[in-house]
Order: sequence, then structure tokens, then C-alpha cells
Amino acid sequence: MEKRPGQLRSDDIEDIERTSLRSLWLAARDFSVDAWEYFRQSQDDPKDIAEDITREMLDRFSGFQIQQRIFGNVDYRKARYVIHPGLAVRQALFVDSKAEKSRNSATLQMSQTSLAVRQHRGGAPTDIQGAIPQITTYAGFEYLTTTLLAHYHYAAASGNDSKDRPPYRLLALTLVAVPNGLLQERYNPDQSDTIWIAGRNAPSLGESFRVRLSFNRLAQKARWRVQTFVFDEDGKTTDEWSEA
Repeated sequence: MEKRPGQLRSDDIEDIERTSLRSLWLAARDFSVDAWEYFRQSQDDPKDIAEDITREMLDRFSGFQIQQRIFGNVDYRKARYVIHPGLAVRQALFVDSKAEKSRNSATLQMSQTSLAVRQHRGGAPTDIQGAIPQITTYAGFEYLTTTLLAHYHYAAASGNDSKDRPPYRLLALTLVAVPNGLLQERYNPDQSDTIWIAGRNAPSLGESFRVRLSFNRLAQKARWRVQTFVFDEDGKTTDEWSEA
């Protein structure tokens, strides 16, 4: 039975986001060796490497695609159906790549989340609505927004000036299901109960508001929303889904 996104319960949205992240996790598990090699061998900027890896992983992403172009400020966008027993819903899937030397958080622009960012910043309360709609409409059909992150924690390898040493080393790949804004009260109801930390922007310089999503804070709310592959120095990695 197809449901409009506005008819979904909060638990239905949780299930859809869990299913979406698990599919990305399976694709990343199968591609983990290639991802590590990309960082070891490529001379490109880490951000470009991360985007290339994510696109190749998503070529293996399962799902029932819909021939509809969707728009957004992320690396990968796809319209598709998510089908569960007794439930089918149109989904606008957004996946963004982050290549950073920090491991426990990721920088987001407001155009990359449908949640409101509620936190204290500089001693003052902040409540800024994300720019991605919670539900979008294309050609008269409603689509539930689902946002995933692929966060590449990397380091510069020693001896980068040596011809026989790689330029970068991939240390960890963290996959994150960012809650849809319809789950605001579960994940960020107010400034004191937040999953955010201050972003790296300077209002005095006119820079756009940014925020950092804390993986630890989000995992405390729902452990399954943060899944991490940790690579050893030979490129071998863990591959267990963490549920609790």
C-alpha cells in the first residue's frame, strides 16, 4: 500500500531511514577496500576523492528508482520508492560526502538538513530551520526527504614528498542517517537537548551559518544512526552493523 509521506508515523520514518542507511552500509562494506585504495593512490583533493567514492558506492545502492529529477545542495540525489511489508513511500534520497581530519563530527550547511538547529552558541540560544523541506513535491507527488552522510576521516600520510608513499590515508568511514525534520522532537527538541556543536563559520566575516553534527550525541539518541568502518594500516576494516 503506497502512503503519502504526510501519513507516516514517526516510527515509520525511523524504519525508512534505518533501511536506507543499512543499504548504504552494505554498499560501503563491499567497496571498503577500493575506498581505502582510492585515498592511498589518488593525487586529487580529499573532498574530490570522497565524492568519487560515494558515487561509486551508490551505483551499488539497492532500491526502486523513480524517473524524477530532484534538486538539492548535496553530492548525490535520487528519487525512489522505499518498500516495506504493507508500506511503500516515495523518497527523495540525499547523500553528501565529507572528507575531514576530525572523526567525531561533520560540518553541515543549512541547505543539507531538514532539521532545525537548536543549540546554544556564544551563550545565546539558536533556532535556525534547515533549508531542505521535510517533504518535497514533484509532478504532484510527495516525497519523503532522507539525508545520509558518508564521512571520510583521513590523515596526510608521512613522506608525501616521496614517490613510493601515498598522499593520504583513510582512517575511518562513518555513515550517518540524519533525522528528518519531522523527528525534531525526538532528536533536538530544544537548545539544551541537542545533537549539534558549533560550526566553523565567522558571522563577523559574513560567512553563512554552519553547524557540526556530533556523531556521539546522535548515537546516544539512536545507536544505529552512526555506523563506522575503521581501517588499519593495511586497509583492512571492521564490518559489523551496530544496533545497540
